[in-house]
Order: sequence, then C-alpha cells, then structure tokens
Amino acid sequence: MAAANGQNNAPQQFVRALRRERIFRDRFDPLQNYDGFELYQRFRFDREGILFINDIVKDYIAPATGRNHSLPSFLQVLLALRFYATGKMQLCSGDNFNVDQSTVSRVIQRVTNALNRQEVVTKFISFPISAEAVRKHQADFYAVARFPGVIGAIDGTHICILRPSINEPEFVNRKNFHSINVQIVVDANSRILDLVARWPGSAHDARILRESGLARIFEARMVPVKCHLLGDSGYPCKNWLLTPYLNPLPGQQTRYNSAHKTTRCIVERAIGQWKRRFHVLHGEIRLRPERVCKLITACGILHNIAKLLNMPQLDNDDDDDEDGDDGNCDGDANSIQEDPVDGRAYRTHIVCNHF
Repeated sequence: MAAANGQNNAPQQFVRALRRERIFRDRFDPLQNYDGFELYQRFRFDREGILFINDIVKDYIAPATGRNHSLPSFLQVLLALRFYATGKMQLCSGDNFNVDQSTVSRVIQRVTNALNRQEVVTKFISFPISAEAVRKHQADFYAVARFPGVIGAIDGTHICILRPSINEPEFVNRKNFHSINVQIVVDANSRILDLVARWPGSAHDARILRESGLARIFEARMVPVKCHLLGDSGYPCKNWLLTPYLNPLPGQQTRYNSAHKTTRCIVERAIGQWKRRFHVLHGEIRLRPERVCKLITACGILHNIAKLLNMPQLDNDDDDDEDGDDGNCDGDANSIQEDPVDGRAYRTHIVCNHF
C-alpha cells in the first residue's frame, strides 16, 4: 500500500518541482500603429511630443539591462500618458499594452517620480522674476481687457481622491468630498507659472497662498517690477494681489470689476483645459494622497510641455472648468490678511488711475 501511495505521489512531487515557464507576450507599440492624430487622441501628444517627453525622463526610467523582457523607456512614457489622459483602470492599460497590471502601476509611479524631479519641475514650471519677463507677462494680460500690471491669475481647484485611511477628515472639502486643494497661477496664454499641490481639501485658498513660496517672493520684493496677481474674493486683497469689489459702486469700481473678471477668467479656462487634457484629474484618483500630489504636478508639467509644443485642443478641451471657481469664496477674505488697508489702498490707486 505504501509503495502504491509512493508511486501515486511521485508524479505530483515531480510536477511541483518543475519551474513554471515564463511567457512573454508581444507588446503593442502605439508609435508603430497610430498616426499623429490617433496618438494625440489617446495620449494627448503626437509622436514628436512623446519622444520629447521620453528624452526628458529616459535617464531616470530606462532599464539598466534588457533582462526579463524589460520595458523600454518610450513604452513606459506611453503607459503613463495613457493613464494621465484617461484615468481608467490600470488593468485596462495593461491589457492594451500586453503587460501585467502590477507593471503598469510601477511604471506610472516611476514616470511620475521622474517628472517630479527638481530639475524637471524648475525647467517647465517657473515664476518670472526678471524684469524683461515680468513686462512681457504684463503686456500679454493688458491685451486681454486693458487691466494694468498683471503678472498672473491665481485660483484654487479641488482634485477628487479616494478616501484616505490617515487623517481622513482633513481631506474633506467644503463640498463634502475628499480632495487635494491645488493652487495654480497661469499666464495670459494659460501656461502654468506656479503650482502648489500638497494641501488637503479642507485647507483654505488664502492659507495655501499665505504659506507658499509665491507669497514669500512678493513679500520679500524679489520681483524687480511693480506687478500683481488677480484672484477671486476667496483671497485677501494685497498690494500684490488684487481682488474684486464685493459691492462695487457704479463707474470706476464697476469697470474695474468687469476688467478683473474678464482677465481672471483665464485661470478658470486654463484649469478646464488642464483637466480635460488629463482626464485623470476629473475623476476620483485612487492613489494615496502623497502620490496624487506628485501626479498633479506631473500633469502640470505635461500641460506646459503641451503648450510649448503647440499641441492642439480636442473639441471639448477648451470649455470652462465646472469647478474652476471652487476656491473657498465664503466672502471677503480681507479680514485674515496681515495689512488689509495696504491692499485696499493699492486697489483704490489702480481704480482711480486706470478705470
């Protein structure tokens, strides 16, 4: 009986001892299968744009060897771009490229981290501090609605995230969903000049600005030319940040508010373009908050690259963002600023001399 059992068990033990043969599936290469417009529809960049991005990050993501059928850098870039552009499940992207979902997850994180490297961020997102650059931005904004001295338009927007397991109440915003509150400053051409993506949804727009590097730049008078930002009433009125009148008088104040609104709408349209270009920013991002913050920054860099390369907008990419004005506009925030008189006096000076 024992011998019989041994004979029956031997084949099973032998099978268990065999190493499972690895099967490598043929990977799909979009660069070889799609034309420029088809690439843009799926990845938000054409062939030249994809290769441009690959040149930026390849030194940080390229496999050290060709062992284990490793993914070349350009396929990693395509996988990440597909996720940014659609926000769909990683398993679906894996099926499209014939790679495992776990590989997709690692690739997205790897490319996102590469785009968040300091040298990459400063190359594509930088606030102008030279006199020549400041005057160029002022002239561009003045052409919009004849509002003088504007260097940028500022706003906050909420990026929805999965309910976090740590410090969950801090991420609940005033609209009662979990989010990251993102501060964004754009120029007259909807290019991002400054991006702060590290605050939970409960943080007030004014607090994010107050504790940002942007505020330190202006408070330390590092900008060589007198200029200002335009923001909504969720921000304090300062001598470098002009907000609208809540109850404008007829005449100059009304004209000021009208020009202010027309000019500041640029940032709302830019947020709309940004979110529609990268649909992952529209839905619930199912990643940990710290990874979401890096992903937001990566999408900001890619938005500026798209502007640099004159990537076109799809038909629905140029609409206003539904929540572009979703900052904490609970009323005039002047009461929380350090010197409200200074800001309001400067606003009065602008109104009296230009409107």
